[in-house]
Amino acid sequence: MPAQRGWHWAEWSSEFAGTALLLLGGLSAVCLDFGSNSPMIKVVPDHSARLLITGLLFAGSGSLVAVTPLGRRSGAHLNPCVTLAFWRRGHVHPHDLAGYTAAQVAGAFAGTALVQWWWGGQARSVDLGVTHPRAGLPAMGAAGVEAVMTAALVLIILVMVSTRRTARFAPLAVWIVVAVLVWQGAPWTGTSLNPARSLAPAVLSMDFGDLWVYFVGPLAGSLAAVEVFNLIPGLETLTAKLYYDWRYPSTLASVLPVARKPSSSGVQPVKQAPRAT
Repeated sequence: MPAQRGWHWAEWSSEFAGTALLLLGGLSAVCLDFGSNSPMIKVVPDHSARLLITGLLFAGSGSLVAVTPLGRRSGAHLNPCVTLAFWRRGHVHPHDLAGYTAAQVAGAFAGTALVQWWWGGQARSVDLGVTHPRAGLPAMGAAGVEAVMTAALVLIILVMVSTRRTARFAPLAVWIVVAVLVWQGAPWTGTSLNPARSLAPAVLSMDFGDLWVYFVGPLAGSLAAVEVFNLIPGLETLTAKLYYDWRYPSTLASVLPVARKPSSSGVQPVKQAPRAT
């Protein structure tokens, strides 16, 4: 089934809500683990251990979204870098590239605003989770670190959705990979991996220092991951959804079967694709 053009409000709304939940859960984890008055500082005094917990909670928020009806409908990209990679692989129509990206950015602002309102002083004490390069690390070096980490994440996603057996386990792989990247990479760059995740806190905090790092690095890493994936013989992405569920319709190109579109949408029923190995 090829990628479909048009105004896909159900999918874009799902990406908006899913990204808002990602930022709400992820930045809440930052406030909980590193906020000035948080009991976690006494319960888990080791900074590295709290980084790992933060990574597990932040990544877990996105992985949980992926298995909900929201994620099963849109694919739970929740990140312009993921949508860009699937576009380069031919799974995303330019209409969805624009619609998904806009929804992700808007959702990031909504989720961050909720964190700002809910956590109050705790959120301010961690600068609302704004990402900055480590002191002494040049901005270009930080962009390189972000590019490498994002490339690793996107490559894992592409590999996971390249076989029928592993397609349903992509959220688990993402959870583990992102948790490790936050654990090891946050001391250097804050581990953004996601332009929308960095943009919203920066704007709402009016803190734009080195913001370009979190656009150039992750987006370059995403494109590099696709080029690396293209060099691996015998692999072909079968779906652009992080949690494949054939019962849900899709506007994204898919080799795997998908449900028929509702007749009320005015779109002709989608024929199921042949079974893939």
